[in-house]
Amino acid sequence: MNRFFRHLPLLLVLCAGLGLLLYGPIAQSERYNEFADRSALFGVPNGADVLSSAGFAIVGLWGLARLWPARMHRALSTAWPGYCLFLVALVLVAAGSAFYHLAPDNGRLVWDRLPIALACAGLLAGVRADSRPGTSRRLAAVLLAIAAFASVIWWRLTDIAGAGDLRPYLLVQASPLLVIPVWHAIYGAPRGERLAFGAAILLYIAAKIAELNDHALFSALERMSGHTVKHLLAASASAAITFQLIRRLRPGTAGSAPNIPDRRPPLTAN
Repeated sequence: MNRFFRHLPLLLVLCAGLGLLLYGPIAQSERYNEFADRSALFGVPNGADVLSSAGFAIVGLWGLARLWPARMHRALSTAWPGYCLFLVALVLVAAGSAFYHLAPDNGRLVWDRLPIALACAGLLAGVRADSRPGTSRRLAAVLLAIAAFASVIWWRLTDIAGAGDLRPYLLVQASPLLVIPVWHAIYGAPRGERLAFGAAILLYIAAKIAELNDHALFSALERMSGHTVKHLLAASASAAITFQLIRRLRPGTAGSAPNIPDRRPPLTAN
């Protein structure tokens, strides 16, 4: 295999990291915690943002219930440590997001961002193990989880010091968007996998756009804010990935035991 293509995902992450380093610290908006929809719902403060967080728990528990019994299945076992971290993190995202939105401030925001970073780490570890099954899947999951945890702690420590720096956390969030499509292309992932992850990436990008337009969407939609839309779109993105993982278990599906693809890269060396 051409060495350049093999190391292209790492090069992309390094270039993105270098770009962020040269750009300088990225501070969180001073008004970040001032969400558009502050109305109570069923007696719950900031109800729409709190209750819409439940979508992540639904997806995570659904995935764990369906995939845990089949974790040793040929189509899952190689990458299970990463995908298990992803699914568990989704449940934690629901809890952390609900806790944060009950009374938004930077102290509570840590518990919202930590599981999001862990979900990104789990996704990266899972797809990496799928693409390169000869690597240490557990070690990769642990190292990526530590990096994700450190990115949020870095933001919080710099925030307490008076100049919060989001760069490591943003890199953790952006890495799956940069790396996973490249891994799929290089290592010849099945079409269903590429479509599912492609849909998830588009939904997640749409979720971030909705988040940035929280107040504008609330003014336009009146009954739903941009941040609530963000929760629904991001949960849908995680559902697309989880559905594809479950689909692997179906007989005759690309990536299932009888038809698992040859993961060796189709590219020839130059």
